[in-house]
Amino acid sequence: MPHVSTNGIQMYYEERGSGEPLVCIMGVTAPGGVWEAHAAEWSKHFRCILGDNRGVGLTDKPEGPYTTAMMADDYAGLMDQLGIKQARVVGCSLGSVIAQQLALRHPEKVKSMILMCTWARQDRFGLYTWQHMMKCKATMRPEDFMHYVQMLIFTKPWFDNDDCWNNMQQGLKDAALNPAPQPVHAMEAQAAAAITHNTISELKKVKCPALVIGGKDDVFTPKWMGEEVAAAIPGADLHLYDNAGHAFHWECLSDFNPRTTEWLLKH
Repeated sequence: MPHVSTNGIQMYYEERGSGEPLVCIMGVTAPGGVWEAHAAEWSKHFRCILGDNRGVGLTDKPEGPYTTAMMADDYAGLMDQLGIKQARVVGCSLGSVIAQQLALRHPEKVKSMILMCTWARQDRFGLYTWQHMMKCKATMRPEDFMHYVQMLIFTKPWFDNDDCWNNMQQGLKDAALNPAPQPVHAMEAQAAAAITHNTISELKKVKCPALVIGGKDDVFTPKWMGEEVAAAIPGADLHLYDNAGHAFHWECLSDFNPRTTEWLLKH
């Protein structure tokens, strides 16, 4: 299994496709394999690098807290180990704020970036939400924690669709049977990175093209957060989907995949 040494950890990654590199950074609790539905499209045009973040999957899970700067340096080291001087980057949720830091700390490495359900800073409601997530992780069975996450990221149209509902139920079963769920300490360490992330005064320094994209009905990272990031990055594009939440990229998959592919090909 492919691992590289980077920033003091052993980091796991997988690759899909060929061409210019596209580094894909997933969100809290999720391994890189969660990108599969999107990488299936992107890999027709790009060499997709799907990493397991520090603290999840087959990557090392040291004690925390982590920071988004630390996790960005993990990816910078991964790129160095793979001989990638510059890449397009796409990040989802926690992955999007790691991508911000990668563009700020290693600007020469980022050709362009897509920031999905992103933020520049947390407010009190956001802090409450992350604190509650940590408590849920520490006190709930894995399937009950997944139940809460599903309530947080999906909107009513998803619940009302029979196929989507059935997929959610399968997700609960898979969580219950997962032989290696993310340890509590690792989720808490990732959450610490999300909570402490604050780039509001730095985003004006971003030089690469950026697309900020999300859902208008996202309760986890409300639309004001994405709008604030887009306004702070010079020349950034912004697209927010109607009737979609934090998991807008699944809820709007038929539009998201071609829209992001077209943008990446242009940038």
